[in-house]
Amino acid sequence: MQNKGILYGVAAYTAWGLLPIYWKLLGAVPALEILSHRMVWSLLFLLLLLRYRKQWGWLRPALRNWRTVLLYLVTAVLLSVNWGVYIWAVNSGHIVEGSLGYFMNPLVNVLLGVVLLRERLRRWQVVAVVAAVLGVVLLTLRVGRLPWIALTLAFSFGFYALLRKKAPLDSLPGLSLETALMFIPALIYVVWTQARGTAVFLHTDLPIALLLPLAGVVTALPLLWFGTAAQHVTLTTLGILQYIAPTLQFLLGVLVYGEPFDQGKLLGYSFIWLALIIYTVERIRYYRHQVRQAALQL
Repeated sequence: MQNKGILYGVAAYTAWGLLPIYWKLLGAVPALEILSHRMVWSLLFLLLLLRYRKQWGWLRPALRNWRTVLLYLVTAVLLSVNWGVYIWAVNSGHIVEGSLGYFMNPLVNVLLGVVLLRERLRRWQVVAVVAAVLGVVLLTLRVGRLPWIALTLAFSFGFYALLRKKAPLDSLPGLSLETALMFIPALIYVVWTQARGTAVFLHTDLPIALLLPLAGVVTALPLLWFGTAAQHVTLTTLGILQYIAPTLQFLLGVLVYGEPFDQGKLLGYSFIWLALIIYTVERIRYYRHQVRQAALQL
């Protein structure tokens, strides 16, 4: 089962890492239109999955609980911001900076745990966070602006993950409720652009007309693979696998799409990569220590 979980994890993170290729194919479509179609078609695909699995028992209790609906409304907004900014970043030539946001995500999770959950940092975690902050400062000084794309992606997904940990629904029902809450405004926007004649969908070549609906499948499948992986592997293993996605995104940005990556950026990124190495090694060592301590108590 562990090997099965690793395979699903690799599949999920590889799909997310290659996602810029998909959004680049839709480069002629405005980011907001891509986002709206992604929301609409994701819900339709998820509804098919729910029908296939006959998983409807959660729906009525969830909708009757206003706290549950409100929680998922907030996570839906955070997910919309994350998706929208990333799509715009890819099609505006900022894949590299987008990858930085996902490199930074584990460190942002640690920071949010300290600030919001009053968790205490271990010594090497402090070193990792300080190194990451230095990296952001250096990037700001060298590039001349705050890396707002990376920070928006990291913090929006960080808050999303934090709230989903407290959410009562499992992965598939939770994502279905989130996309259902996104569906109405997204559908209104799609219909509005069609009525105005400004929509690209159905007004351009066949490949784009096919790729926009398939965005729902491209969105939902990696999330389901990730959910399966999370059930069968440790958090430490998932923590290591998660670097597959931003690494692939970074390589695509630099090697395939030719985005600039000069020495100024290299210095800032190096501090953040160093922070991730420190964080990952510390996490593995701490996990092994906890396992040994648990074994001694048996």
